[in-house]
Amino acid sequence: MLLSRRSLLATTAAAAAIPARRSRAQTRPVVRIGVMNDMSGPYRDVNGPTSVACAKQAVQEFAAGAFDVEVVSADHQNKPDVAVSLAREWFDQRGVDIIIDAAATSCALALAGVVKEKNKILIPTSTASSDLTGSACTPNSIHWVYDTYMEARSTGGAMVKAGGDSWYFITPNYAFGVATQRDTTHFVEAAGGKVLGAQIYPFPETTDFSAFLVKAQGSGAKILGICGAGADLINIVKQAHEFGLTQKMNLAAMVAYTTDMRAIGIELAAGTRLSETYYWDLNDRARSFQKRIASKVTLWPNMAQAGDYSCTLHYLKTVADMGAAAAKADGAATVARMKAMPTDDDCFGPGKIREDGRKLTPAYLFEVKQPSESKGEWDLYKLIGTTPADEAFRPLSEGACPMVKA
Repeated sequence: MLLSRRSLLATTAAAAAIPARRSRAQTRPVVRIGVMNDMSGPYRDVNGPTSVACAKQAVQEFAAGAFDVEVVSADHQNKPDVAVSLAREWFDQRGVDIIIDAAATSCALALAGVVKEKNKILIPTSTASSDLTGSACTPNSIHWVYDTYMEARSTGGAMVKAGGDSWYFITPNYAFGVATQRDTTHFVEAAGGKVLGAQIYPFPETTDFSAFLVKAQGSGAKILGICGAGADLINIVKQAHEFGLTQKMNLAAMVAYTTDMRAIGIELAAGTRLSETYYWDLNDRARSFQKRIASKVTLWPNMAQAGDYSCTLHYLKTVADMGAAAAKADGAATVARMKAMPTDDDCFGPGKIREDGRKLTPAYLFEVKQPSESKGEWDLYKLIGTTPADEAFRPLSEGACPMVKA
């Protein structure tokens, strides 16, 4: 299909070269990294320009001597066909070696097929579905940052143990939403809780959630599980307060970010529980990264955007280890080497990549602070629980990834 004018403009405008180390030689290999996500829609703040800035930050910090690096970016508008067309144009005409971010699950799943066909690399950082390391895993893909299984275990399981044993879900009608509700239901029921109902809504055209909130309140459930993200999550939380629902139900944001909570406002978001794998004030290394990136972004990085920094840095370390020519020639071999090398960066600390492509990292359960507890605009969370990296994600034996031998 032909790309939309908006996508072409976004791609062209963002195709700025960032040499890892400048050289007069014109024969140096160039590694090209493509950041593809939602630059203008409901997930713009979750992804968008901050994701590109984080990838560029990794390139700037990476010390390479044998190759240069370029970062390009594009808006796939959360449309799989646009994502696939952009990817083919990047691979066939522009020499892009790796796509990161990916955003919407439908786009990531479509891109996984293209990178396998072209023997390139895909690293989703803002895509939620755990299917990416399950039935949809490929030797050319790695899933970074988080997934629906981790969110469900960290947030859903913990809330049931704390007394939130009855749930009602509001869920968008696409792959990520369905997977989020599925995985959370598993942990709620495993912990002895019950799901009293669910409402599926059309995405992206739904902005008024009042009828769904009335049903949720009438269910008698203690917990409202919000399976939408980005602008949908923000609208649901704000409207829940308008309808007085929060006086009877607690809110569980099943996939949420600091950018969402800031957009909602701490007065309304206070008390909401959610899980992330990165928070700018978690430790000294995270605070150091935030200081380095602060002048280059308007929105402080959330876990997905920090993931773009993290995966870019690990990819470049791997390219340096293999040699640029070998890495560019074989995406699957590069992914295999990335799995063999330990990961380590200021956003996520030390870690590893599992056989099925799952990047392992601890999961942190946060509660949004009360306004009286917050010391600034981005001082949003207090840590209330941690799930170790080797426990946070679905066991390797349960994922049904065809690459994993029984």
